[in-house]
Amino acid sequence: MPETTPFARVLVKLSGEALAAPDGYWLHPPTLAGIAEDVARTLAAGIQVALVVGGGNMIRGARISSAGWIDRATGDSLGMMATVMNSLAIETALNAAGVTARTMSAVSMPTICETFARQPALHHLDKGQVVVLAGGTGNPFFTTDTAAVLRGAELRCDAVLKATQVDGVYSADPKKDPTATRYDRLTHDEAIARDLKIMDTAAFALARESRLSIVVGSVHAPSSITAILTGQAPSTHVVP
Repeated sequence: MPETTPFARVLVKLSGEALAAPDGYWLHPPTLAGIAEDVARTLAAGIQVALVVGGGNMIRGARISSAGWIDRATGDSLGMMATVMNSLAIETALNAAGVTARTMSAVSMPTICETFARQPALHHLDKGQVVVLAGGTGNPFFTTDTAAVLRGAELRCDAVLKATQVDGVYSADPKKDPTATRYDRLTHDEAIARDLKIMDTAAFALARESRLSIVVGSVHAPSSITAILTGQAPSTHVVP
């Protein structure tokens, strides 16, 4: 492992689906344990970590609202609560791996976890603790991608790592087009000009405005959060 990395503090965005069991159950304990051990290695490499996790393994507000029986704001509220459940599960796994972690929710649930506030979150990170950021932005109509970029900017992160199903950004869907090319490095402007779907429009616009780098890599073995951030696994860096 390199002695130095280009990052001192990173916001890691995980999809809710990454936590699901192969049989479809919404949480998979071995996967949670693996993520926790990976984060522990990242901390050992000298990188501070904040985490944002989606809730798609349980519920997607936009999807259920499109069925017509529930409005979008209510559906998104259900999705925000799903992210709190996922975050508490990750916090528990991190603590079991010897990592001190704090869940902080944008949706106030004081009997369950801390309410997100910027200064306490920065304090936790400065102490070497992992902050698990739940509840999205706290508002409907915004995705957890947007929440990740927002918190990354607020917490003075060097980059947002979007851990996905593929090992970077491609010119086309590599699962459908075997000739698709993976990019090693792009600028925000190049990503927009080539219409590359890195994040939803609101999230990517905020990253561009905040001049926040985005790293895209695979959450699946043999890759890992640590390997991506230390340059040992393929990824795409989208930079200002």
